[in-house]
Amino acid sequence: MTNVRVRFAPSPTGALHIGGIRTALFNYLFAKQHHGVFYLRIEDTDQTRYEPKAEQYIMDALDWLGISPDETVNKNEKFGPYRQSERKDIYKKYINQLLETGYAYYAFDTAESLEHERQKAEADKKTFVYNHTTRPQMLNSVSLSEDHVVQKLAANLPFVIRFKNPDHETLHLKDIIRGDVRFETSLLDDKILYKSDGMPTYHFANVVDDHLMQTSHVIRGEEWLPSLPLHYMLYRAFGWTTPEFAHLPLILKPVGNGKLSKRDGDKLGFPVFPLAWENSVGYKDQGFFPEAVINFLAMLGWNDGTEQELFSITDLVEKFDLQKVHKSGAKFDPEKNKWFNHQYLQSKANEDLAPDFLSLLKNKGFDIDIKIVVKIISLIKERTNFVTDFWELSSYLFEAPNTYDEKASKNWNDTSAHYLKEILKILPEITNFKSSEIEIAIKNWATNNEINIGKVMQPLRLSLVGSLKGIAVFDIIEIIGIENTTNRINTAIQTIKAN
Repeated sequence: MTNVRVRFAPSPTGALHIGGIRTALFNYLFAKQHHGVFYLRIEDTDQTRYEPKAEQYIMDALDWLGISPDETVNKNEKFGPYRQSERKDIYKKYINQLLETGYAYYAFDTAESLEHERQKAEADKKTFVYNHTTRPQMLNSVSLSEDHVVQKLAANLPFVIRFKNPDHETLHLKDIIRGDVRFETSLLDDKILYKSDGMPTYHFANVVDDHLMQTSHVIRGEEWLPSLPLHYMLYRAFGWTTPEFAHLPLILKPVGNGKLSKRDGDKLGFPVFPLAWENSVGYKDQGFFPEAVINFLAMLGWNDGTEQELFSITDLVEKFDLQKVHKSGAKFDPEKNKWFNHQYLQSKANEDLAPDFLSLLKNKGFDIDIKIVVKIISLIKERTNFVTDFWELSSYLFEAPNTYDEKASKNWNDTSAHYLKEILKILPEITNFKSSEIEIAIKNWATNNEINIGKVMQPLRLSLVGSLKGIAVFDIIEIIGIENTTNRINTAIQTIKAN
């Protein structure tokens, strides 16, 4: 396959949904596999919903995930501009061509008249469709004389420009994922190509730009499949070569039916955006690694036919195949996504994770030696999914307990206090203050005095942590040091005895 050029073409109307990211990813993988070009086009024709911050958000999200485009706004603009609002003159030329060749027509219908037609059809238990059956009765350049059309245009009356669908034609089209798909043109709406505000609609600008930017394959979401016949007929009307199409399956709700939405994330407590947006937390902010996000998105609707689940971006570029993308929707599983992040967390060197944990600790007011942080990570990493979990699993190493687990402290007695006082005598005698040496010293003392070590360990852990959770007691003592250990034991003896 030669000269592969694919695009991701989002509308900057808000945060980029995770479904959009998957579309970008599949385009990126396809392009890289075929040594082609992956470009980003900003489709900002809907000026009423345009959000100024959204364009930069899209760029930042792709950069964070490591799937930056080869061409986009202000970057290798071989076929620029890459922002549709800056291409108005180009669209004007091509819409005039369709008007001249009879593939498009002016429509002067008001919003009120269209609503009247819809209500009338609804009363007859029908659906109003603006096409070959209804256009002769509507106010347009098909039903009006040429003079009337000229008069209306001269009077600057509002109008839209619609595509003129052929009657009674069956379109047999091909989709890489879905195979042969068929459409009856007599059932199609004469879609608006140009709006009354002078801006092209998505459908028209999309086709013109895909042609001019030499797009070889259009890989997009399943929701655009109903637009395929219009896009195909626009290519045909212009006499252009049609790109190959592939419509990706929907990403479905974790629970119930239907497409995944922001509301699902809010309800079940998981992100649906790659980065934070207004009051919504993104995958980056929740502590996901970009490579984990890439991995779980790749598995939503695709696999290589094996049991393998963990793929690097290099693996994905090598193995990705549009023919193996599923037709049916892929159910989103937030817990599985955490599993992916857990796998990537375990595979990372403790030294590589330390800077993020150090930053978190500094924000909490702790300035800890990086060697200690690396050791702590080695002891807690296996039980975590995110770096942000590190604090919850290790906070007792930085903050002495000020309360004690009520259930555990009920077993506290004078003997418990006696054991702890004996330990306070042992600790200063340990020359190499490492967990292994601390363990040997305390266990030897217990053995020599015929003391069950279990009866020592529970009050010792309670005094150091405030509960019976945490890493090995001897590791705790090494990390917090002899001074903090002594202070915590003394405080526990006084506090629990007093209660």
